[in-house]
Amino acid sequence: MAELLRMPEISANMVEAVVSDWPLAENATFAAGDPIATVETEKAVVDVPAESDGVLLRTLVEPGKSVTVGTPMAVLLAPGEHVDDVDALVARLTGAEAPQVSDEPSPAGAREVSQNGAAAITGEDLSTTPLSGTRTGAVAGVTQAVSGTAARLFASPLARRIAAENGLTIGDIRGTGPGGRIVRDDVRRALADRALGRPAVAEPPDVRPEPHTAPAAGPAAAGGKVQGGPRVTSGTPYRDIPHTRMRRAIATRLTESHRAAPVFTVRGSARVDALLALRSDLNQATDVRISVNDLVVAAAARAHVMVPEMNVVWTPDAVRQFDDADIAVAVATDAGLVTPVVRGVQRMTISALARTGADLVDRARAGRLRQDELEGGTLTVTNLGVFGTEEFTAVINPPQAAILAVGAARQEAVVTEGEVGVATVLRVALSVDHRPVDGATAAKWMAAFLALLESPLRILA
Repeated sequence: MAELLRMPEISANMVEAVVSDWPLAENATFAAGDPIATVETEKAVVDVPAESDGVLLRTLVEPGKSVTVGTPMAVLLAPGEHVDDVDALVARLTGAEAPQVSDEPSPAGAREVSQNGAAAITGEDLSTTPLSGTRTGAVAGVTQAVSGTAARLFASPLARRIAAENGLTIGDIRGTGPGGRIVRDDVRRALADRALGRPAVAEPPDVRPEPHTAPAAGPAAAGGKVQGGPRVTSGTPYRDIPHTRMRRAIATRLTESHRAAPVFTVRGSARVDALLALRSDLNQATDVRISVNDLVVAAAARAHVMVPEMNVVWTPDAVRQFDDADIAVAVATDAGLVTPVVRGVQRMTISALARTGADLVDRARAGRLRQDELEGGTLTVTNLGVFGTEEFTAVINPPQAAILAVGAARQEAVVTEGEVGVATVLRVALSVDHRPVDGATAAKWMAAFLALLESPLRILA
């Protein structure tokens, strides 16, 4: 029997994703488990597998298009099923997807009809209803009268739902998404403004061609803003680089982390001459290249075993403590920063850890990580030592409890039992969420971690 393939909710709270590719041609057969579609979320490219054998009759979304969760993407047939009129079948299956509007007034009491004759509801979230029956479909936006003219406002289904639940009018919220689209964080900011008594005024999206040179006179020359953009100096050229989906995701998650988590930082330094010597010996003995960062990640996992109170995350109802040390590793890519998670690091040999880490880094830079490889973990290790950075602090990747910032190993003058000598010193900074972890626990973890770096054979034990 013919059925629709809909955009799945690949990760928690996912609202939309981009159809990246169709691995199969139309009318091609597939088996259960075969990839039917490839979709791109904010940080990963994911294959959508078939639930059973069938035929890909027709694709409904072109590659590169962004669609909301639950939106039909393709029409599938059962094995051996034949259709005489494909267009009629597609129309029958997708015809019910248009939102149906009842005669009852919406919660905001306002309904308008757009120029194409489709009804748009102000303040009512139709996209949260099931995608079947008489009132279905994912609504891309709402139409609202502004100053006597029709201005189309785009908002994600999640943003509209949160706004409706809290009695906010969607038209009063400023959207910061692509093209002025209203997203979840915009609604949260509006709620915070309302709590503080500040008005939430919607502003038009910032649309500016690129490249652009500020005029010699006018608002820019007076030190004002050009078309709602940043403050510029007269005659200063500038270029706007549009936000990518990943950059927006990074900004949203780290802003949320900064707002929600009370963070403190514990700093430490270790003499790592023995660690570097061990790495050299290991690289001579194995065919796998082992990096300093591999040893650092292994030491962090071992410290989690020694201080299990650090291997936790905060939840609304409890501090959740894990048995395995799942450690995320920050990877810089052309598109932005990603943090794939290595599972059960404490059980791995150093060569297995190096192979796994190298594979994750390669696929991260190629944009081929799976969504599940970006989820979980309690600690991220981020290393800027390759750039010569001696010491820095990093922002926690929620919902993890901590992030370890690793600098470059440098030769320095050190004092040992009153004697001055030279040693290679590595500085680290551990940023910690104070909700699940106390300062004494973090200090205990740091002491264990530094001791492992200075006696590196214990890392391999």
